[in-house]
Amino acid sequence: MPNPHLSILVVDDAKFSSAMIGRALTQAGYQDVRFASSATEALGQLEQRPASVLLADWLMPEIDGLELTSRVRQLDEMADHYTYIILLTGKEGENVLGEAFDRGVDDFISKAAMNEQLVPRVYAADRLCNTLQRLLQEKRMLTQSIASLERRNLVDPLTGLGNPRYLRQKMADCLRQVESRGGALCYLLIGLQEANELRSKHGERFYNELVHGIARRLQQLVRPLDVLARLDDNHFGLITLLEDLHECSPSSFKRLHDGLNLKAFKTSEGFITLKAGISLVGLDIKALPVEVDQVLQHAERILPDAYASGRVTALRLPQA
Repeated sequence: MPNPHLSILVVDDAKFSSAMIGRALTQAGYQDVRFASSATEALGQLEQRPASVLLADWLMPEIDGLELTSRVRQLDEMADHYTYIILLTGKEGENVLGEAFDRGVDDFISKAAMNEQLVPRVYAADRLCNTLQRLLQEKRMLTQSIASLERRNLVDPLTGLGNPRYLRQKMADCLRQVESRGGALCYLLIGLQEANELRSKHGERFYNELVHGIARRLQQLVRPLDVLARLDDNHFGLITLLEDLHECSPSSFKRLHDGLNLKAFKTSEGFITLKAGISLVGLDIKALPVEVDQVLQHAERILPDAYASGRVTALRLPQA
């Protein structure tokens, strides 16, 4: 049975098409269906009240379905929400659809088969949305629980990430693991180059909002077992264990660098573009023994080079 209160937003510049979709959804039992005639209008509505499912035409003037998808994902980051996005398309071909999936689209409906595909695809989205929203709620509850645990001194209260003490403990554990099992350790120091200027310009409340958004995006960009921590107002730290030291290279973390520098953050002050620098220190068993502070200091030393070059700056520690 469908959830009659599932929030659906239909975005189509063709009023006839919107009317057909609205009628089909209403007949299927959905009561909370809204309409927007442009992507800009849709974004305004979503800022006021998020939707669980977004049905949008791929080809629209000014802002097409792919760009709309990117902007909705930015809204989701700040709202701790997930919007299930379905594009209406007449396009064909694996390359076209592959690009769209990579941009964050969840599903497609062929305009040629609209009558057959619309309601079944929305039913499927309905089931997934229930699961997604439940998981998000559980994540929020877990974050709240972590903040109240006795180990609070290991947690950054603003982002829910680990703090510097947590990072040091984890790095010591990872160094022991490299020593006993082999492999390589990669430490990334992520610096926010203009953080102080943004804070002075827009204020503390804005800055906390921005840092929270940065933390969420980093969590999306890193692997599940990576150690991510907030070190101070201007820096985050990331530890990842790899099979081989050759994997610890700037190219391996280009997606992380681009995710921070090329994609704006949605804030109450509008879309904010960051300049983030990343320094990278890699080591394997040949560099041991090495102290945690040495690794941290190496990363701090080469971070200015990352700012100046606009690229990930790497250093591999030599044999001990």
